[in-house]
Amino acid sequence: MSTITRTVTAAAGVFAPGHLGELTRYVPFELVDAVLAETGTTQQRLRGLPSRVGIYFVLALGLFPGLGYRKVWAKLVAALGSGLPDPSAKALRDLRRRLGPVPVRALFEVLAGPVAQPHTPGVRYGRYRTVAFDGCTSIKTADSEPNRSWLGKLKAALGVTGYPAVELMTLVETGTRALLGAVFGPTATGETDYARRLLHLLGPDMLVLIDRGFDATGFLNEVAATGAGFLVRLRNNRRLPVIRRLGPGDFLTRLGGLTVRIITANITVTCADGTRYTATYQLATTLVDHHQHPAADLIALYHERWEHEITYLALRHTLLTGRVLRSTTPTGVEQELWALLALYQALRHAMVTAVESQPGTDPDRAGFTTALETAKDLLTKAEHITDDPTDPIGEIGRAVLADLHPPRRPRISTRKVKSPLSRYNKADPHRPERSTPITALTITTRNTHPPTPAATRRNRRYLTALPGP
Repeated sequence: MSTITRTVTAAAGVFAPGHLGELTRYVPFELVDAVLAETGTTQQRLRGLPSRVGIYFVLALGLFPGLGYRKVWAKLVAALGSGLPDPSAKALRDLRRRLGPVPVRALFEVLAGPVAQPHTPGVRYGRYRTVAFDGCTSIKTADSEPNRSWLGKLKAALGVTGYPAVELMTLVETGTRALLGAVFGPTATGETDYARRLLHLLGPDMLVLIDRGFDATGFLNEVAATGAGFLVRLRNNRRLPVIRRLGPGDFLTRLGGLTVRIITANITVTCADGTRYTATYQLATTLVDHHQHPAADLIALYHERWEHEITYLALRHTLLTGRVLRSTTPTGVEQELWALLALYQALRHAMVTAVESQPGTDPDRAGFTTALETAKDLLTKAEHITDDPTDPIGEIGRAVLADLHPPRRPRISTRKVKSPLSRYNKADPHRPERSTPITALTITTRNTHPPTPAATRRNRRYLTALPGP
């Protein structure tokens, strides 16, 4: 028999349950106290459940979405000894209501932003940091009257869906999948309208990779007005006047008041099982210098936009485990979602810190599940709550580095979503049913329709303002 004694360093007194284990180094006490003070949500008198503890409790709910309030509280105090408050579920609900969503949103906005250094592999194209917009409507909320009144319900083949859904729009650093910003609300509001609320986060050092659902001329001009560049997929039925040809399938045109470059290409994919198919891509970009930015490079770069889907996979299925949000009121849903986003961002910070300690390691290889499970264990054990400057990557980082994914393999499968609401719920007959390695990828730029005489005359006045061939 042996006795193992551990020393736990935590806040004193009733503040002790306020922690996230090692993730506390990314959400430190000082930050939480500052956010509470700035939003006017610090307790008026010291209670058994201070506001700081409430913030960490709300974040811990995101780590354990399948547990009730009391069980999550038990995780926070499991390693802290006796003499701590033992609140009822009602007291913990009242704590959430007292805080509201405002301080949790403020906390997320402090944590949000690019997390990678410029030298980190996969985060930049030339001088640009690549970022992307995308929306998600698969996060469901409790089917209560207040939530239905706020969010409504999506239509389905046999009526309406069982749960109200939130429209979540995020701006993501594609190389690390970290969040630069987020907005959410009813699905009745269009994705482009939500994306406009994130434009202020763009800057001249960013290149935005945009899906064809956001290819409206007005929106693209608004993106360009921020100083950021963009690379957007256009709908294949768009016909734009050719002002100057730069090469096969590569020409300059105008989108509203903006000069852009159009690249049209056929992409042929050959898979290991013999499947072979061709898709046509029409891209528009503000990177008009075809010598500095070859068409093939930009076509290959556009694939990075799909990293955004991994962000939502981690949020919906790994962190939230596909569960319905627990809150039955709009303010509760807002608080819960901001907490999930803040927690997700803290985990991304930990993962990127780890991979950057090994120069040349791509953040794609860091496992989100590994980081999440390690963080949950450390919270229950109340380990490494305070920062240790001699250990910059911590236990989470070491776990991530010990379980790196292999380098990314080119592979593909049919896009299939098991939801009657999705436009993608039918399998693409040209793609393999299961994930299949790609053995060859051929990109062929091709000319589009010739310019009409009227279009040529209409755009001749722009020729002198365009860069030379």
